[in-house]
Amino acid sequence: MEHEVFVPVPVERLREALADPARVARALPGLQPDAETAPVSGRLKVRIGGHSITYRGTLAVSGQDDGSYSVRADATEARGSGTAKLELTLSLGPAEGGTTVTFTGTATAGGRIADLPPEEVATATIRLLTRFAEHLGDAPPTDEPEPEFEPEPEPEPEPEAAAASEEEMPSLDDLPASAVPFAEGDFEGGFEDDGSSPPGAPAEAAHARRTMIGRSAEEVDHAPPRGRYAPVPVPESAGTGAALRWAAPAAAFALASAIVVGRALRKRH
Repeated sequence: MEHEVFVPVPVERLREALADPARVARALPGLQPDAETAPVSGRLKVRIGGHSITYRGTLAVSGQDDGSYSVRADATEARGSGTAKLELTLSLGPAEGGTTVTFTGTATAGGRIADLPPEEVATATIRLLTRFAEHLGDAPPTDEPEPEFEPEPEPEPEPEAAAASEEEMPSLDDLPASAVPFAEGDFEGGFEDDGSSPPGAPAEAAHARRTMIGRSAEEVDHAPPRGRYAPVPVPESAGTGAALRWAAPAAAFALASAIVVGRALRKRH
């Protein structure tokens, strides 16, 4: 048999692959290698027409003095007594844009494969050699670790937002009276500066250093709010007030009548 395959990679790259048993094992399609050492060994599943046959065996690739390679394979059916043997010479020739891989040699097999049509066997063999040569040109795997995940930088604020954040906040003195939530008159006893505020300190800092005087902490905590935030008392209904005004004189008159009657009864006796 003789078969040629064009591989779009340089000759030296294919020579490096053929010298590495691990890359030879990865290049053979359908092979489950036992170990990535020479000779390559493992289980090879071959599809011929509508049939699949699994072989267990070895594959050895060795370089020759003339620059070619000797390829020898011996296998036995995983489920059966059939055998297969392959003796090939692999040659590499430079070509425009790549390399021409030429296979020459013989292949013999017995068992289940002998009962299949020869045309289907030849087609499956050519397909296997073609894919083997093409996979030899694949880039070798690298052991470089994957780059670590880098968090995305936070987006920069818009120019308008940055300008607004740099503006100074207005002081309490610049705000109208309606915008201030409290006044000194709202708290009994007022405020007193303890003297810790430096001269010229902002109004906010001075207010933070002030303390309430004239009332204990318990009174402050439990005292009802005063001033503008004092609760508005609920007005009493007119009907209830009128009834109370009439009920009081009537009760007083009934009590006086009871006293007079009691005294009259005692005098009779």
